[in-house]
Amino acid sequence: QVQLVESGGGLVQPGGSLRLSCAAPGSIFSINTMGWFRQAPGKGRELVARIIISGGITIYADSVKGRFTVSRDNAKNTVNLQMNSLKPEDTAVYYCNVIDFRKMNYWGKGTLVTVSS
Repeated sequence: QVQLVESGGGLVQPGGSLRLSCAAPGSIFSINTMGWFRQAPGKGRELVARIIISGGITIYADSVKGRFTVSRDNAKNTVNLQMNSLKPEDTAVYYCNVIDFRKMNYWGKGTLVTVSS
């Protein structure tokens, strides 16, 4: 299984913004869904946002709705997550996820986002 490559994590103050990016290798074909999960300390992994490529349908967790925006750069084969109005409870390791039409999952190793003053 190939791994996705994530970038953009870091330390930010509450109310600030970060932009995460994930590059899918060219070896992955027929991508159905691209998105982001996160795992906070002591918590399970949860869906943050995803985009269904066909039609550009987006889905967001209630906790991030209105603050986060997921988008895809088709030319670069990447998925991005723009995170605004960040809260301390957004602190987590964020994982990129890709699902192809065979229902096979691909994951990144995670990028840490810390929201703290």
